[in-house]
Amino acid sequence: MTVYAAISGVFALMGVIVFFTSDNVDLDQVEIILTSVQLREVNSANNQAKLDVTFLIKNPSDTTLTVSTIDYQLYGNGILFGSGLYSTADIAMPGRAAVYSGAEVPLKNMFILSKSDENSEIYEDVINDKITSFTAEGRIITQTSWSESEKEFKTGY
Repeated sequence: MTVYAAISGVFALMGVIVFFTSDNVDLDQVEIILTSVQLREVNSANNQAKLDVTFLIKNPSDTTLTVSTIDYQLYGNGILFGSGLYSTADIAMPGRAAVYSGAEVPLKNMFILSKSDENSEIYEDVINDKITSFTAEGRIITQTSWSESEKEFKTGY
């Protein structure tokens, strides 16, 4: 009888866990805003420009969360620069930046723009500070201890 009660208790606990982790409404409320794109360094030998891309993460929900991944396409003056990736997926959750309820946390990522025959004009505009507007679109993956949510975004300034 004790064994049956223990097995029933385990199944009940599993049901409670599935119930509470299947509701990602709090994670879906996260907001992501592109706040700045700044030239960090130009490497003339390799024809590369390093840009600091900063996103502001806002958490209007009651749940503390972390950002696992921001996978994005970066545009300048409407022209695609390429893909970027901010990832803390290989870092344990206690080591990631926590976004508490009502908090706003800036997350910075380095984006490398390489000069090629196709984008030489864009590259020159970037290193000469002639880009007036930046846009990023992609997906953000947020996590709590029990759940994960993926959300599409488009932001710019």
